[in-house]
Amino acid sequence: MSNHDLMIIGSGPGGYVAAIRAAQLGMKVAIVERESLGGICLNWGCIPTKALLRSSEIFHLVSHAEAYGLSVENPKALLGKIVQRSRDVAKQLSNGVGFLMKKHKIEVLEGTARLEKGKGAPKVIIEKGKGEGSYTPKRVLVATGARAREIPDAGLKADGKTVWTYRDAMVPDELPKKLLVIGSGAIGIEFASFYRTLGSEVTVVEAVDRILPVEDAEIAQHAAKQFTKQGMKLITSAKVKSLKVAKGKAAAEIEVAGKTEGHEADKVILAIGIVGNVENLGLEALGAKIEKTHIKVDGYGRTGVDGLYAIGDVCGPPWLAHKAMHEGVVCVEAMTGETKGHAFDPWNVPGCTYSNPQIASVGMTEEAAKASGRKIKVGRFPFIGNGKAIALGEPEGLVKTIFDAETGELLGAHMVGAEVTELIQGYAIARQGELTEAELMDTVFPHPTLSEMMHEAVLAAYGRPLHI
Repeated sequence: MSNHDLMIIGSGPGGYVAAIRAAQLGMKVAIVERESLGGICLNWGCIPTKALLRSSEIFHLVSHAEAYGLSVENPKALLGKIVQRSRDVAKQLSNGVGFLMKKHKIEVLEGTARLEKGKGAPKVIIEKGKGEGSYTPKRVLVATGARAREIPDAGLKADGKTVWTYRDAMVPDELPKKLLVIGSGAIGIEFASFYRTLGSEVTVVEAVDRILPVEDAEIAQHAAKQFTKQGMKLITSAKVKSLKVAKGKAAAEIEVAGKTEGHEADKVILAIGIVGNVENLGLEALGAKIEKTHIKVDGYGRTGVDGLYAIGDVCGPPWLAHKAMHEGVVCVEAMTGETKGHAFDPWNVPGCTYSNPQIASVGMTEEAAKASGRKIKVGRFPFIGNGKAIALGEPEGLVKTIFDAETGELLGAHMVGAEVTELIQGYAIARQGELTEAELMDTVFPHPTLSEMMHEAVLAAYGRPLHI
């Protein structure tokens, strides 16, 4: 028995943020975690990967120090220390979540949870941990996240040694001489960029006709040129027919334009998609709808089962920590009647890829905007026209905006280049605030900053750019 108002299964960004918001609203909350507080994001995803990428970024800059008037002889990448720094950062953040749980008086239950039918909300059974037992909370929120997809029939199954998932790729014992990355979404490209910068020969294989398939085609093409310039090999419109491992090496058969090519690699990273963690929870028996390994919910996290909610990666794309956090807040506020805004809208969720160059976007691509039947205006501004970008030594990049020609609504914004993952939030605010081109044009952007390009890209959509 329990007197919890809310029990949350999973302590990733969605779960722990939902727990905090629920506690702020006066609910008695418990959170169940089978591994480490913070979930995949803090321990094996968002945060530690950014620590790795920061190390590779600094290595890249040091390797080009002479271009900045500096002398640095024979820079070396100390892989063991790079990995250890990443793990230390993850540990620090996980400990921080533990502090937040104590601060908000949220009970943390360790173990693996499953659900059974209860009198109202589902009953929670926790096994193999300090929280072992049976609980009857008033509401249950599933935030179990997702994991890397595998295709065993084609040999696309990780062994932790030669064939890696993102988790294995974060703790390498040595730098692979030849690396094959299967999949060119954000995860695949980030690891491809990290290892290429440190010196690995990197080949990326993508099934569709371009890398970064969810991004605007023009932005993806710009990024592809930069990756190729850095020495990365990109194979698109390709199918991995088989992947075999022998004597610590991987051999892949890749079909391109009807012909099969052989590729050998020391390591392979699988980045071919995401699978929701829905198994062994008892969801189907409760009546929850599962589609393609993801729980079906409405804009408030409701599953249609009394007292059962779900948020985050387990509910489907976009598979992003900040999406899960926002969903958690919307869901909890809806439970308590505190919601004053709209249901969750994925169109306003920014996406970021922390490669070199970085890629960031929010809203519709140009292709999607055209397909919607709207008349559009498109603005572009290159990094080479921005003083701050030139001063930083980062003149390669592009900012692109897409507006509804009739209403002035900002339909989408897309960027590639230095620090764009920090800039995209400006456009996200504009979309959330339903600003038009008029308000954006009238906004004063500080000089000299990279953000000036955001202003110029708006002006360019209406034939008014000032610096190109």
